[in-house]
Amino acid sequence: MPKSATAAAKKNHQVVSPKDWTTARRALLVKEKEFSRAREDLARQRRELPWEKVDQEYVFDAPGGRKTLGALFGKNSQLIVYHFMFAPEDDEGCPHCSFWADHYDAVGAHLHHHDVSFAVISRAPAAKLEAFKKRMGWKFKWVSSGQNRFNYDFGVSFTPDELKRGAAVYNYRKLEVPPGMDMTDREGISVFFKDETGTIYHTYSCYARGIDMVNGTYQFLDLTPKGRNEDPDRPQGWVRYHDQYED
Repeated sequence: MPKSATAAAKKNHQVVSPKDWTTARRALLVKEKEFSRAREDLARQRRELPWEKVDQEYVFDAPGGRKTLGALFGKNSQLIVYHFMFAPEDDEGCPHCSFWADHYDAVGAHLHHHDVSFAVISRAPAAKLEAFKKRMGWKFKWVSSGQNRFNYDFGVSFTPDELKRGAAVYNYRKLEVPPGMDMTDREGISVFFKDETGTIYHTYSCYARGIDMVNGTYQFLDLTPKGRNEDPDRPQGWVRYHDQYED
């Protein structure tokens, strides 16, 4: 972090007495509690969304053999899928999706014991996924949708024809692709429920900034004086694969 940013952070802040600091902190706490209640109400509304039945039988390539979408649930009735940007022609996964993925192994055991399974899905071949997963030291379940329409049906991959015609839809609106940028895949999270008959329902999806809430590093940075301290024109421009930071 540049020293100038550190100096600016200090210069732009008051230094007050403990009494005045506590007064200011209590005032902010009132707003934080309002935000917490609003967030809890939003989560309730999210759970009350209608569901859509998944009629397509999706089969994924995975270590040890092919797996259906239903098999990814294991013994649980709920499944969270992270849509990881890793196109078949790429040799590495998206560095920004990797930033998110660095947080996933820690939550697996807790989700499993709360009736939730977790899986990451990308279009790249399973062999590439496994090689990159080994390099990064991850343990979570990662399968390939390269042989089916899963990514397209859930709004995170786009055909060349859709991109050419400007007909690609992402985050429930037309996808805006910057000139000269190849954007066949985007990031997202989808949630599914499986009932006692094995019928699967799609209950929720979020994309773009909607996935911000599952990035633990960002939540910690938001507590600090400098915050995320990112270039508005290049958000996450500082992010590297965790094995490529220069110390």
